[in-house]
Amino acid sequence: MDLKQLRAVVTVAEAGSVTRAAQLLHVVQPAVSRHVASLEEELGVALFERTRQGMRPTAAGQAFVARARRVLTELERARAEARPVPGEVRGTARVGLLGSVEKLLAPALVAAVAAKHPGVELHLATGYSGLLQQWLDDGDLDMALLYNLSSTQSVRVLPLLTDRLWAVAPAGAGLRPDRDVELSEVLTHSFVMPARGQHGIRLLLDEARLQCEIEPDVVAEVNSIALQTLLVEQGHGWTVLPAAGVTDRVAAGALEAAPLSSPEIVRTVGLGLPRTGRTPPVVEAVATELLLVVRRAVADGQWASAVMLPDLGSA
Repeated sequence: MDLKQLRAVVTVAEAGSVTRAAQLLHVVQPAVSRHVASLEEELGVALFERTRQGMRPTAAGQAFVARARRVLTELERARAEARPVPGEVRGTARVGLLGSVEKLLAPALVAAVAAKHPGVELHLATGYSGLLQQWLDDGDLDMALLYNLSSTQSVRVLPLLTDRLWAVAPAGAGLRPDRDVELSEVLTHSFVMPARGQHGIRLLLDEARLQCEIEPDVVAEVNSIALQTLLVEQGHGWTVLPAAGVTDRVAAGALEAAPLSSPEIVRTVGLGLPRTGRTPPVVEAVATELLLVVRRAVADGQWASAVMLPDLGSA
């Protein structure tokens, strides 16, 4: 097994065809086919299904590609660290951002890293906290923003801030950012419910609902913040979300929002980092920039209802 084989398999999986993979790798098509076939022969298992539509990874292929991609990432990181340029950080950093704050944080993080560390390549992924934690555990991320999670055997969590959830409603509902709304009132309206599973807001909401003894009229359960917001915007019901996830739509007049009360629903957001091994310089550098971006968003009032926690320490 060699690196050419690993690159070929990963590129074919990403491109969906040998022809496209050969173009991306700047080699002839038979060479890519040979690398894939020789690796399948060595492993004794088919990594791809050959179809008219192209190459589709088998279950074994998906598992192998995930591992191979990490190997290639670590190799590039090792090369950057082995040949350092004085005063310059180089390499790849894989960052997970909560979907509710991706629009708030991602542009600022990309700009900050590009300005201070032009040799760093950022890989950004967004999702719910449970999914981001899984990707951290699997080694697919170097860091991720998480909420309501304490440190575990595989992940250490640096608490950053508390974030109060808001009621979100269609335009004209009468909600105001400077006036709280009780959860019992919110639940009397048709409701777009966050789905169970990796959507941690659903767990917080279910716990709070126990104090109201009101069963909402659920028009839909969704596992996407974007879809959740769209359904509310189009008048299908109310919902509950972090304010940062809808600030732009509220400012545009497409939605209305207000802080929740009776009870308040508050989540703690932290930065998760893997416990295993030494933290590479590129990860330390990007984690520092992410902390600065978060602090700035809270200080400027862009992350509404967020309050920084004291004694953050360093990443």
